[in-house]
Amino acid sequence: MSRRKRKQSAEDKAEIDLTPMLDVVFIMLIFFIVTASFVKEKSLGLNVPENTDNPPPPDSESKSILIQVNANDEIFIDSRRVDIRSVRSLIAQKSAENPEGGVVVMANEQASTSTYVAIADAAREANIYNVSLVPRAK
Repeated sequence: MSRRKRKQSAEDKAEIDLTPMLDVVFIMLIFFIVTASFVKEKSLGLNVPENTDNPPPPDSESKSILIQVNANDEIFIDSRRVDIRSVRSLIAQKSAENPEGGVVVMANEQASTSTYVAIADAAREANIYNVSLVPRAK
């Protein structure tokens, strides 16, 4: 009988207490949940008009500076291809002609975001803060 008692007591000692490990896991979980709530994602604010079948009134179209971007990131102003470096000066020139107008960027869905950001930055350098993005079909 003493042999059985020894065997049972050895099995009792072999058990591992998981309570401290669970405490650590829960503390880590709480830590990650709390720190994840402080992470702020940066986003780009876009003025995207609603998709309507009606064209805009003629007055709003004439006041806006229309910039088109195709799938190859080529920029067109007044149906002329322009370099990204000359966009700011062209926007400033057109803004002087019509100070109430904003900038409307009609970009292809395949165009890169960096092209839109460069155009928006150029418009802001020309003191125009009303920049809208209009997606154009492929």
